[in-house]
Amino acid sequence: MKHFKTLRQPINIVFLIQVVVVFLVAFGVWPRVLILPLTALIAIFILRADLETSTAFFIRSVPIFVAIPFTSYFDSFNIWRIASGLIFLKWFYTNQRSSGNSFVSAVEQNYVPRGLMGKIRKYPLASLLILFILFSLLSLLVANDFFAGIKRIIYLINLGFVPLVTYDLVKKNHELAKKFLGNVLISGVIVAGAGLAQLFTAYLMDLYAFLGFWGDTVQLGFYGSQWARIAVEGNTWFAYFGTQLSLRLFSTFTDSHSFPVYLLMTIPALLALALHKVFTQTDQRPRGDVHRLSAPQQTSSRDFKKLIHIRASWLILLLPVFYLLAILSGTRGIWLAILGSLLALPFLIKKTKQVEGKNILKYLGLLLLPFLILFSVAFPIMGSDQFGLQKGDNQILGRRIRSIIDLEETSNSGRVEIWKKTAESIIHRPLLGVGIGNFPTVLSQHTDLAKAGSSAHNLYLHIAAEIGLIGLLVALGILTIILSRARTVFWQIPDSFLKIYSAAFILYSLWFLFYSLTDAILFDERVFLVFAINSAIILGLYKTKSAVAD
Repeated sequence: MKHFKTLRQPINIVFLIQVVVVFLVAFGVWPRVLILPLTALIAIFILRADLETSTAFFIRSVPIFVAIPFTSYFDSFNIWRIASGLIFLKWFYTNQRSSGNSFVSAVEQNYVPRGLMGKIRKYPLASLLILFILFSLLSLLVANDFFAGIKRIIYLINLGFVPLVTYDLVKKNHELAKKFLGNVLISGVIVAGAGLAQLFTAYLMDLYAFLGFWGDTVQLGFYGSQWARIAVEGNTWFAYFGTQLSLRLFSTFTDSHSFPVYLLMTIPALLALALHKVFTQTDQRPRGDVHRLSAPQQTSSRDFKKLIHIRASWLILLLPVFYLLAILSGTRGIWLAILGSLLALPFLIKKTKQVEGKNILKYLGLLLLPFLILFSVAFPIMGSDQFGLQKGDNQILGRRIRSIIDLEETSNSGRVEIWKKTAESIIHRPLLGVGIGNFPTVLSQHTDLAKAGSSAHNLYLHIAAEIGLIGLLVALGILTIILSRARTVFWQIPDSFLKIYSAAFILYSLWFLFYSLTDAILFDERVFLVFAINSAIILGLYKTKSAVAD
């Protein structure tokens, strides 16, 4: 009865309607025109629900926000852009009413007045964000395509609306972090479910039917006609070796690079929800005897062996599923980038003074190992016959792993060539780059190809090429502050749930940021949102030294 009442809550009813409409439209069962009334329903719900519920709804909906078919020529504007704008305006209006001040006066009181350098020291992250926007604007002075740059800046600001609201809500009420993280996990489950369904279709359809369904139908339903054409003509959905090919999972995403990154950035929420009981309940009898279970208590055990014998929540079963799907994306950079987390882990353990914190890191370190073990499961899956095509052998995954260090391999050699051209561009234009949103000009391409994935295949080179080396330093400063504050949250906060989450956020963000050495996927809207929302939760949990002293 309790679960039934939960399902009847407005957020769950509207979300269920959204899921049904989106997937039936994407699968070609219902016409795309139904997205228009769905957009209206979502807008009405966001405006009528309280701000916390609207934000939670947005977070769980990130992977299933779809393009709105306004006309046959204008059908790629996504629902998330409207939803995020409404949530921001609602937050702004609420804050304005509660404070009684205008936005301008609030800025004057909180940032601009006397002692600008003091304000910069007091608000380093806000200062860096402002500098990033400033250098992005300045880069327009040298941009070949001014309007492409303006659109990119508007796009980035639009992406920042919900993370800003999330930060403010969590800052005021830390309990909301748990609510928001539950919704992050819901979005990850949807993405994983779609990935499993996609894998299943590889054994039911021939190659042309698969491309017709996932390219011409599903991609059209999610992203509009322009992207559907791009997807069919130049996708990254298959691993090739000679005449053999194997599916690289991409789920509801445009490519097989953003899919595994999104899964990785939902894992911190999964681990916090699955493991927090392990670290609040350590005095248990051996399994099988339920009569002498002691009362739950905050962990104080110095014996790590006790912790690994305590059952986690059943949610932990999702972890190997997420890992396996990430492997089956065939994204070699993701496979290799786990080294970033593994190399950082010993240093984090050494720097952590609390026994509980050390135990959490050790536990999370053990949970990185199944990713490596699951290659043995992925091996026969990628080696099996798909699309009705027989493989000469089942070695395609092994060959793909070996190709990581083969600089002559087509993808690798292409990346190296792009890195060289990007480095040359940075040397020639170190101050303002080629202009934000104008990276394709580095490769002598039209700026429209940015939509088709034209990038430096390296997040850091991409930023430097577009807005200059100072802009890159600013971006690195932002990322450093986020990770530094996550570490502080991990060390300072007493709640085991949030300690696990902050530690996992550090490890999986490092995994993602190491992967970013081979891709600029952060600028994918869904990847950006899940990373920025996680970062906003961490920043909201962070307490300044003065707050801690109080």
